[in-house]
Amino acid sequence: MSLFFLKRTWVRRGDDEAEEDAPLRRQALAPTDSVAGRSLVILIAIMTFLASLALGAALLIAEASAGWRAEAAREATIQVRPLPGRDLEADVRAAADIAREADGVREVIVYTRAESEALLAPWLGTGLDLSELPTPRMIVLRLKGDMSVGRVANLSALRAELARKAPAAALDDHRLWLERLGAMAGVVVGLAALIFALVVAAMAVVVVSATRAAVVTNREIVEVLHIVGAADDFIAREFQRRFLGLGLRGSLVGAGAGAAFFALAQLLPRTLTATPSGDQLEGMFGDLALGLGGYLAIAALAVAMALLTGQMSRLIVLRRLRELD
Repeated sequence: MSLFFLKRTWVRRGDDEAEEDAPLRRQALAPTDSVAGRSLVILIAIMTFLASLALGAALLIAEASAGWRAEAAREATIQVRPLPGRDLEADVRAAADIAREADGVREVIVYTRAESEALLAPWLGTGLDLSELPTPRMIVLRLKGDMSVGRVANLSALRAELARKAPAAALDDHRLWLERLGAMAGVVVGLAALIFALVVAAMAVVVVSATRAAVVTNREIVEVLHIVGAADDFIAREFQRRFLGLGLRGSLVGAGAGAAFFALAQLLPRTLTATPSGDQLEGMFGDLALGLGGYLAIAALAVAMALLTGQMSRLIVLRRLRELD
């Protein structure tokens, strides 16, 4: 049951002053349609939107990082260097044959000289004559599974076999690259989590300030209710319900804006298809699809923001009421 207070009006009839019951005006103890209430809704919407961006970015980066590492863990490469006095083509064939016989290797792809030189284009540019340069040849190994502990042992055996029979070949299992990629993704996700925590802390400060302002505005009513014996929990629950409504309105708007942002961002790679920017975006973050789990996380964030708003207001009011004892 909501707590309301009734206002009566006085009218003058001729020379006599009489009290007349005017239509009872129902006014909430903690109004939500005030300027302060609307400002709080806007602030909560902005904070929830920023928190949604941080949450979505962390999920996208974590998912993309897992995809990068899984893809890299399914491959290994052999680099065959041209050495003086050795036949490069013979070394390439020998390394490829050794790789085909290795345990855990599903497919062996031998790059031609032109394909190996094309790999240098991002660093050296195109149109260069690399025939005089000692360009190494690349062999890509597709593994049967992710790079588990057992798979690393098999690759170690392959590395030893290459060193014995094809000294010009060097095996790279991408372990160092995977470790660096995991560390980089962890740092980025940690920064996103830090931004998320700062946004939540800022929203808590805003809610505390707004609740204190509401208590000060209705100080006389709160004190009278406390003096006449109204339960502290009853008064605090009224503020909690009102601020919960404000928080829910603001968080739904902010979370909806955040979800719309990621839905529109998902269309960005499609508009940049077959362009360098589009290829880089797709390579880094996939198709920027947040997925059902991401949108559910944003919806849960909206509910959590609203509950936090209501709970913070309750704690502030209870603290104020304890000061009156």
